[in-house]
Amino acid sequence: MNHVGLVGRTTKHAVLRELAGGKMQTNFSLAINRTFKNQQGEFDTDFVLCVAWGKLAETIVKHCGKGSLIGVSGRIQSRNYDREDGTRVFMTEVVIEDVRFYQLKPTEAQQNTTPMPPVDFLLP
Repeated sequence: MNHVGLVGRTTKHAVLRELAGGKMQTNFSLAINRTFKNQQGEFDTDFVLCVAWGKLAETIVKHCGKGSLIGVSGRIQSRNYDREDGTRVFMTEVVIEDVRFYQLKPTEAQQNTTPMPPVDFLLP
C-alpha cells in the first residue's frame, strides 16, 4: 500500500506549467510542524515536496498562495535524474491525488487585486 496524508502550509506560490502534450503540472513544498520538541525545546519542521497534475494542479494554483494551510493525500514517488555535471539526484515526493483547503492565503495574482473574503469551506 502506498498512501500518504499530510496537512501543512505551502512554502511558496505554486506555479502552473504546461508540459509537452499539453499536460498541466505544479510542484511546491509543504511545511509540516512536528508534534514534539527537539533538544532545544523547539518544534522542528519538515519540508515535503509535492506534485500535482491536470485539473488538480490548476485548482491548487488558482486557490493557494504562499502560507496556505492545506491537506493533501496521495502516494509517495521516488525518481532520479542526472545533472549536467554528471551527478545523480534522487528525489522523493508526494504525488497529490486529493486536496483540501483549510486556510487560504492570496495567490500572486490575487495579491494585485481585491482582498480575498474569509474562507471557511473545503473544496473537493
